[in-house]
Amino acid sequence: MTANTEADINPPFGNNKNRKRRLKNIILNIHPERIPKAAIKFTNTWGLGGMALVLFILQIFTGILLRFQYEPSTPKAFQSIVFMQDHIVFGQIVRNIHHWSGMFMIIASFLHLLRAFLSGAFLPPRQWNWIIGICLFLGLIFINFTGYLLPWDQLSYWAVTVSTSMLDYVPLIGEWLKTMIRGGPDVGEATLRNFYTFHTAVLPVTLVILMVVHFWKVRKAGGVKLSGNSKPEDIQLINSYPSLFLREGVAALVLLAFILLFSLLFDAPLLDKANPAFSPNPAKSPWYFQGIQELILHFHPFFAVVVIPLLLLTGVVYIPFLKYRMVENKSDFTENSFIKIILWSSLTGLIVTPLLVILDEYVLHFQERLTLLHPLVSEGLIPFAVLALLTWSFVFLIKKKLSNRKIDLVLALFTLFTISYLILMLIGTFYRGEGMKLVF
Repeated sequence: MTANTEADINPPFGNNKNRKRRLKNIILNIHPERIPKAAIKFTNTWGLGGMALVLFILQIFTGILLRFQYEPSTPKAFQSIVFMQDHIVFGQIVRNIHHWSGMFMIIASFLHLLRAFLSGAFLPPRQWNWIIGICLFLGLIFINFTGYLLPWDQLSYWAVTVSTSMLDYVPLIGEWLKTMIRGGPDVGEATLRNFYTFHTAVLPVTLVILMVVHFWKVRKAGGVKLSGNSKPEDIQLINSYPSLFLREGVAALVLLAFILLFSLLFDAPLLDKANPAFSPNPAKSPWYFQGIQELILHFHPFFAVVVIPLLLLTGVVYIPFLKYRMVENKSDFTENSFIKIILWSSLTGLIVTPLLVILDEYVLHFQERLTLLHPLVSEGLIPFAVLALLTWSFVFLIKKKLSNRKIDLVLALFTLFTISYLILMLIGTFYRGEGMKLVF
């Protein structure tokens, strides 16, 4: 028998035990070493944050592949997409995966933000991570929006034209913002270059930095936020590796399989090449901006584009910094009215929102009835006052019937406005026909 060499005793890449230890150390930089048992329950988080991360990584990978063929210029952008789909092996499936993973990434991120709110993850000491989460969600929307234009077909061209035209209603700086984003007065070559740069460089780097900070803040806070009514056995500490790691791996594989199957069944949309001289009827913004475009049909554009979105965004950002009354040394939602508040708020949004849309479409017509008033008053201030009165009445009923705690009222308003915007988005996407008329 020969003597063992130094390489045999100390393998260059270490033995299996050392490799497992290094892998464990990498994982524990993301998750705490020990976590509550409830944290590994799928129904506690639904894996939404991890899904958003997997979809973002998938976007990066497929985006790099698309860059080898795509040409960011108005004469060649559309042709490069067509050539990629028709002549490059797996070109169509790569574009499909990139397109659909971007759409599902927004949905997963929205649901993750919603879950974080409903679990009270905006309360101290997680308040600043709530702000970072909002920035991440907005960043994901804008990275999707900048990629929307790149195919340079009729759908993308006019969606971006409509969306950027909304900036005209922003006082003082609206025209400047629109010109800066477009790179000129109209959507053209400069717009495509701007969007390509932001989509492939500026926004991805920004989002990666925000994600690192976001994960670090979650890690520092001890992992995901658990519900306030957890059982003693649920808060028992267990090792995060391999329990949590294996579950996340399985969830990621299932998600990737779903995206692949969905991309095999449904192709990413691609219409005719962009034609600035021919506008489709109706011309619509991307689906996630459809709620704002729908608001423009019912309010003065200044209220629809500036006042209402700014108030809602300010409210969402300010939620963690409100002074909440403590109950049993906790400021979580009231347990016995939590589900009732969500149900009543959702039901109110589902019924009242389409009812108001129909009334304004066929009955109210404030501008026609109040012709002596300035449009900012007849189309803006008065409808906004009606909306404020209805909101106050809703809060009054919640206080009388369910709970008068501030945190429960925040829950009611957050749920109501979320459902209302989703309804407006669905109406704008599926129930607006030629001339943006309401169709059934």
